[in-house]
Order: sequence, then C-alpha cells, then structure tokens
Amino acid sequence: MTNASSTTDTAMAAGAEGAAQAAGAASTEFDLHVANASDVADEEGVLVRLDHAKKSFGKTEVLKDISLSVHTGEVVGIIGPSGGGKSTLLRCMTLLETLDSGTLAYGNLTVAKDRNGKSEYGNKDVLRKAKARFGLVFQNFNLFPHMTAFQNICDAPINVQRRDKAQVEKQARALIKGIGLEGKEDLVPCQLSGGQQQRVAIARALCMNPDVLFFDEPTSALDPELTREVLRVIRALADQHMTMVIVTHEMSFARDVADKIIFMDGGVIVEQGPSEQVINNPQHERTRAFLTQYGN
Repeated sequence: MTNASSTTDTAMAAGAEGAAQAAGAASTEFDLHVANASDVADEEGVLVRLDHAKKSFGKTEVLKDISLSVHTGEVVGIIGPSGGGKSTLLRCMTLLETLDSGTLAYGNLTVAKDRNGKSEYGNKDVLRKAKARFGLVFQNFNLFPHMTAFQNICDAPINVQRRDKAQVEKQARALIKGIGLEGKEDLVPCQLSGGQQQRVAIARALCMNPDVLFFDEPTSALDPELTREVLRVIRALADQHMTMVIVTHEMSFARDVADKIIFMDGGVIVEQGPSEQVINNPQHERTRAFLTQYGN
C-alpha cells in the first residue's frame, strides 16, 4: 500500500525543485579543496592510473587489458552500451571489486601491483588511504533513509574521518547552499525528490574532500526535468576544475563537460580522445554506430 504522506511529500518536493530551477536559485559556491589534489598526484600530474587491468566473473571476461589515466582537474566521460564493462571498470577503480591482473594507483599511492599476471593489493593502511582520495556518487543515491539531508552529509566526515564536528557542519551548510537546497536540511530522503536526493549524495561525497569524484550514471534514475539540476551541479564542479570520472548516457552533456571521452564496448576501450572529437567526429565505426542512437 502506498504511503499517502510520503507520496505527497515527494510531489511537494518535486514542485519546490521546479520552482527553484525557475528562480535560478542554486549557487555554485562549493568548498572543494581542489587545490590540494596536485599534492597527491604523481610526477606526471596523474591522479588515477590503471594499467593493463583485467577482470573476469567466472568464465566471462568483463575487462580486457584496460589502461587509462586521469589527470588533476580533468573530467573524463565514459560512454558505451550496457554490458560493455563501464560499471565494472568503475567498481574496480573504486575498490568495490578487485582486479584479476593489472595495476591501480591513486597519484603517488600504489594500490595494486601486477605480480606474475595477478593483482596484488596493498595492506589495510594503503586501502584506507586510497579510499580517502575518491568519492563515489551512485545511480540510486544510497542515502541513509533515517537520516536528514544534513546528517547524511556530515556522518562520514565526522565518524569515519574523525574531523572536527563544527568544521564539518560549516562545510556541509556551504555545500547545501551550493547545491540549492537551503531549507531542506532537516528533511529525510523520502521527503525529497529524486533530483534533490542526488544533489545531497553529491554534497555528501564532496564533504569528504576527495581528490577525484566518480559518478555511476548519476541521472539514470531521474526524469528529464530533475536531470537538468543534477547536471547543472556537475557542470559547476567541472568549472571549478574538480577531477571527475563520469559514466553516463547523456551524450551532449559528456561532450560539453568532459575533457576526454572513453568509449567502451566488449570489455575494451574502443576509442578515446577529446570529447568533441569523439562525440562529433568518431574515428571508429563501432563508436559511430553507437552514437547514431543518440542523434550524433
């Protein structure tokens, strides 16, 4: 049975979001600490490096010798058909899955080395340091349902990073203002629209002060009207040179925001290059065939 109160709250939240969009209410004043990212990059300015990565599930090879790098301040868009390996790649880069073989490094921190064709991961301290360097925004928000928006944003910085509570709360309020949700701090997720929940999820990731942000189809669960506001926030982050890796099906957004596009299919990188070149003038026939589905 549908909870009438929750349905009404969600409808009201969606209406309020539309009004905020019409009024241009969202600020772009984010406290990102982006300048610190260069301190942990390697000597080439690379924040994330993956070399000859392979991953199989049973007999199915999902990633086949993937190599890529993400530089400080760079926005990388990953596109491709479903089942092409995009999500598995992202899960391996964010340590939700382990590589079978290949190396993974976060700037000057080597997370996994390849030894005799098998990935050997660092100890708990290495993994802890690596996880502190990135943030991950999921498709379906993954907010704690019993916590308010403000509590969702503050929880990990206070209880996991053990940072000063007053400083975290100050940063959280600035982020809430930046994402255009002032006045929504004390609402729980069911009282927020999908777009608002995703913006809270972005603020939650940012409050951890990551060097790089990963997005896994951040708008796939949203309708077009709510999608626009989430994309506006991501665009603002790109304008402030936040390093980001974005798996997306929003082709025009990827072209306009990403510095580099990677097209994946069949577990391999088919093509990569500057975003306008890959989207507007792809060199590989498989890339062209894929993009024709999106009117490119």
